[in-house]
Amino acid sequence: MSRFARIHPDGEERERLSCLDCGHVFYENPKVVVGAVVVHDNRVLLCRRAIEPQRGFWTLPAGYLELGETTAEGAVRETREESGAVIALDGILALYSISRIDQVQIIYRARFADPANPAIAAGTESLAVDLFDWAAIPWSEIAFPTVRWALEAWHRIGDAPLLAPAGNPPDDPRGDGVPVPRPDATAAPGPLPGRQIPSNPLHSQSRRPL
Repeated sequence: MSRFARIHPDGEERERLSCLDCGHVFYENPKVVVGAVVVHDNRVLLCRRAIEPQRGFWTLPAGYLELGETTAEGAVRETREESGAVIALDGILALYSISRIDQVQIIYRARFADPANPAIAAGTESLAVDLFDWAAIPWSEIAFPTVRWALEAWHRIGDAPLLAPAGNPPDDPRGDGVPVPRPDATAAPGPLPGRQIPSNPLHSQSRRPL
């Protein structure tokens, strides 16, 4: 069995997981997360998580990019798996760096492929799915700060042509903030649109991070 250790290979500035027998370097790279802000009649699609982390909280349809697919294909697939929605993408709405957990998140703006039939149904990883007006978004039950960032990015641009993607907010440019405390499930929800969620992502390396 090969022996691996973290060493400084020749020509490398960082420690790398390397085979001590043959010198092979096992490069570890960030995970890519893809998702979509799906909009219909000025309402946005959210999924209530059926899995940890943040089970029972609302999120965008999103998850890890699979091998052999493009980021656009991944966003369409994740949306279909989690919400049953068949979507068409407008373009990239936001691009977030979450260095604390080694993720890059690519969020598209999207619409239903058949606007006359905006069908949705909860997938196995969702307890419920629904379309929300901006004022009705359950802000006190949003699963992750990056979900709020993406929703705010959509609210700023609306249906206007997409330009440069939105990025991390100024107070968390690297996405390395402290985890958001999980609210007490028995506590009364706070005010909706005005409630401030700290801009520090609470994700994990589980299969569905967002």
